[in-house]
Order: sequence, then structure tokens, then C-alpha cells
Amino acid sequence: MSWMRGPHGSGDIDSQRAANATAPTIPNLYRRTAALFAPHRLALTVTIVLVLIGAGLSVAPPLLTKQAFDVGLFPPSGRPNLPVLVELVLLMIGLWVASAALGVWQTYLTATVGNRVMGALRIRLFGHLQSMELAFFTRTKTGVIQSRLQNDVGGVAGVLSNTISSVIGNTVTVIAAFVAMLVLSWQLTIVALILLPALVMAQRKVGQVRARIATKTQESLSEMTAITQEALSVSGILLAKSFSQQHAEIDRYSTENDNQISLQVRQQMSGQWFFAMVTIFLSVIPAVIYLVAAWLITGGVDVTAGTVVAFTTVQARLMFPLLGLLRVALD
Repeated sequence: MSWMRGPHGSGDIDSQRAANATAPTIPNLYRRTAALFAPHRLALTVTIVLVLIGAGLSVAPPLLTKQAFDVGLFPPSGRPNLPVLVELVLLMIGLWVASAALGVWQTYLTATVGNRVMGALRIRLFGHLQSMELAFFTRTKTGVIQSRLQNDVGGVAGVLSNTISSVIGNTVTVIAAFVAMLVLSWQLTIVALILLPALVMAQRKVGQVRARIATKTQESLSEMTAITQEALSVSGILLAKSFSQQHAEIDRYSTENDNQISLQVRQQMSGQWFFAMVTIFLSVIPAVIYLVAAWLITGGVDVTAGTVVAFTTVQARLMFPLLGLLRVALD
């Protein structure tokens, strides 16, 4: 507890936090990370293949939509071509079902690998702690050690498994969507991408702010864990009752709890204005596309109704993976 700590307790924690905040370079980081995933190479390979296939399938139905409009509903003959339309609709349904099934399989593999890696990390960290000298445990609060073992390991494993697969899938989907948009109409693609550089620059600024808040939030969480371990242990309760410090401990926990609440709110709100701006931008694009398409048609450019519908469908499908990539970059 704060009123019973030795002369080295606070200084050691402060120096440890300062070292963590500076994000020191970890030697052989990529090699060590690869070693964690080495026993799961087959599952990872299958996951990546599923991600690539799923991303490709996600942009195929909009391209079929163009054919459904231009060949099935409004062919040059002027009458709907029902056999072609039925084939296209059945094909689109099949692609959606296949994409959903692949997504379920991918989620299972990702969850399996992520939890196994997390378990391996915990065992490795626990074994490393067992080999530490006694002086380390006298300098470092037990709550901080427990927080590292329980909270941080889970976060690292989540980044290494779920986030990586999400980034790969979203990246491939975004690239495939851009290619599909170019195939449909390069003129409309230029209009859809004209403001993206400004969004990327804004995202970098917001990401820096969120990184600082996230560091403070994790530090506060570690402090709350340490306070809980100290104050609610048998020795902590005995000391607090012996010296009539119950109210002091409640105040100390309440102060850190208020700090944690404030940091959590700041972390959740720090990027909301940015994402609101991105959502508005992506939502307005279809209306702008309609105007530009009308202008192109007036100028003699061959833009069919199927092209416009397919293009706006691809652009709408682009929203979620693009927002996902931006959110990962911010977090």
C-alpha cells in the first residue's frame, strides 16, 4: 500500500512505466513472433488462403449485378432475359453462401491459433518469472506482475492473431474493390478516391493521440490491479484495520477508478469525430457518383445503368473493410 511502501517501490514502478511508454526496440522481434506461430503453420496457411478467397468472393457479386442489369433485366433487345437472370441470381446466392461458410471456418481457425499462442505466451512468461531473482519481486508490485501475465498477454495474442487476419482480409478486400471499380469505370473511381489522401493524413494525427491515451489507460489499469492486490490481501486488510486506513485505501482506489473512467471515455471518443467524417464521406459518394455518371452520359461516355449500380454496390462494400483498416491503424 502507498503508506507502507519501501523507498524503492514507487521509483521502480515509475521507471518501468517510463520504459514501457518509450516503446523500446525488441531484438529479433519478428523472429521471436514467428517462433510462436511456427507450430501452427498449417492452420495459418489455410487461414490466409481462406481470407484471400473470401475477399475475392466479396467483390464478385457486384460485378455479377452489372451483368444482371445490362444483360438480364435491360438487354439490348428490350425484354428481360429470364434464363440469364436466373443463372446470375443463383450464382450470386452461391457466392454469398460460400463466403459465409469460409468466414465461419476462418473464425474457428483464428480463434484456435490465437488461444493456443496466448497459452504458450503465458506459460513462457510464467516460467520466466519463476527464474527471476528475489530482488525483482521485492521491487515490483504483485499486481503489476499479475496484470502483465493476465491482461497484456491476452492483448498481444489478440493482435498477433485476430488483428493480423483482419488486416490481411480487409487489405485484400480493399484492393479487390479498387480493381473492380477500375474495371467498371476509371472516371468514377477517380471521383470516389479524390478525398482519400486527406483522410489518411487525418488518421495519422488521430492515431498519435489515441496511442498516448491508450498508454495512460493501460498504466492506470495496472495501478488499479496493484491497489486491489495490496488492499484486499490478508496482510493488506490487517494493516489497514490496524492503522485505521480503510478510508484512505477507499479514497486511493476511488481516485484511480475515476482516472480510469476518464481515460476510457477519452479513448473511446478520441476517434469518433474522425470516423463520423469518414462515414459521411463514404455515404455521400454514391449520390456524387450519380451526378458524375449523368455528366459522363451527357458527354457521350458509355455508362450503363448496370455499371452505376454495380459501382455503388462495390463502393458500399468497400466501407466496412476500409473503416476496419483505419480503426486498426488508430488502435
